[in-house]
Amino acid sequence: MAQKVTKDMNIIEIAQKYPQSIEVFHKYGLGCLGCAAARFENLEAGAKVHGFDVNEMVNDINKLIEE
Repeated sequence: MAQKVTKDMNIIEIAQKYPQSIEVFHKYGLGCLGCAAARFENLEAGAKVHGFDVNEMVNDINKLIEE
């Protein structure tokens, strides 16, 4: 089983380790991967800034990883 993504992980780290997560970023309308903040910002901070529920995003990403 793949390692789970957590809200404390860096956005770029998630995208590099789990390319399928990009689909979830797009689902939420996040262009995080092109943003300079994505290099140092964790998923929780990015979700807060954009007004999304981080736990929902984590669940969506982990579902894709497990498929």
